Amino acid sequence: MKVVTSDNPAVAAKVCRDLGLAEGGALTGTDLDAVDEPQLAAAIAHTTVFARVTPEDKARIVHAQRHGGRGVAFLGDGVNDALALHAVYMGISVDSATDVAKDAADVILLEKDLNVLADGVAEGRRIFANTIEYVLMGTSSNFGNMASAAGASLFLPFLPMLPPQILLNNLLYDTTSWPSPPTTSTRSSSAAPRTGNIGFICRFMLYFGPFSSVFAFLTFGVMLGVFHSGPEQFRSGWFVESLATRTLVIFAIRTRHIPFFRIHPSLPLTLAALGVVTVGTLIPATPVTATLGFHPLPGAFFAALVGMVIGYLALVEVGKRIFYGAAPAVPGGARYSSRRHPRRLLHHSRTPAQPSSAEP
Repeated sequence: MKVVTSDNPAVAAKVCRDLGLAEGGALTGTDLDAVDEPQLAAAIAHTTVFARVTPEDKARIVHAQRHGGRGVAFLGDGVNDALALHAVYMGISVDSATDVAKDAADVILLEKDLNVLADGVAEGRRIFANTIEYVLMGTSSNFGNMASAAGASLFLPFLPMLPPQILLNNLLYDTTSWPSPPTTSTRSSSAAPRTGNIGFICRFMLYFGPFSSVFAFLTFGVMLGVFHSGPEQFRSGWFVESLATRTLVIFAIRTRHIPFFRIHPSLPLTLAALGVVTVGTLIPATPVTATLGFHPLPGAFFAALVGMVIGYLALVEVGKRIFYGAAPAVPGGARYSSRRHPRRLLHHSRTPAQPSSAEP
């Protein structure tokens, strides 16, 4: 933490001692005029107070710190802080600040408590982690089901599942995501900033998606070879198997821990998943069977279904160990993003912030 102020260095040093900040050196604006950018970047490491500095000096200090690869925040409330607030990674101001400072800031504190920022960062990372996990589960599941449908159409004389059945399957599956956001992320998933990584999502989809296809084709074999099912019963069997496997696998995919039950899901998520599987299993035996093109399933099918679900979860657990052993430590990467939106104060800055090459 650094103090950058236009006040007297002795006053700034006294404030630092009162606040318990680490003791360090002090530089003034005159000192800064005598050093170039590399020297300034080196001086920042052992300097706590920058006093008697101009607005341009404040922005220069921020640029020097950011060019060192750091994510820099700046708290200021005056007109003299506008350039630094604009150039910094995260500009912070207060509600009683000048209009220029508030316009340049990214965050305006309504309370005198920086814990508000910490809570906001933690909440944002949790939401991002949940979003990524939902995308991973959805893309891998849909890829597997669509690959299974395409493969089945090569040898079946009828559609493996009717459009209304596919829509109902997706509707039931999506209901499990309603209680998911507040329950899926773990502390490790929000320990560092992350960015979206399309490459990782594609690798995840192509790796785990075919797992569901393996058991889909196993279901096809059971329905045709064991039960000699017609089109309606075949579709009913795949509908139930597809819904059960893609829903219950949420518990395995949502965490990297092996076995997955080491991280206990919340009660709402558990009830939602089990409820969806139960409803999907009962639908072929309800009065809506004929309307949706279903057919009652034999009891022996459900015994086979239990075995396939257990086998599917076991296969996913083995796949996780292999996949995450070669994958990046954090799915989105833990990089800071330096890209900024255009700001109205850009024309005030003589050294506007330049976006870095970091991924957005």
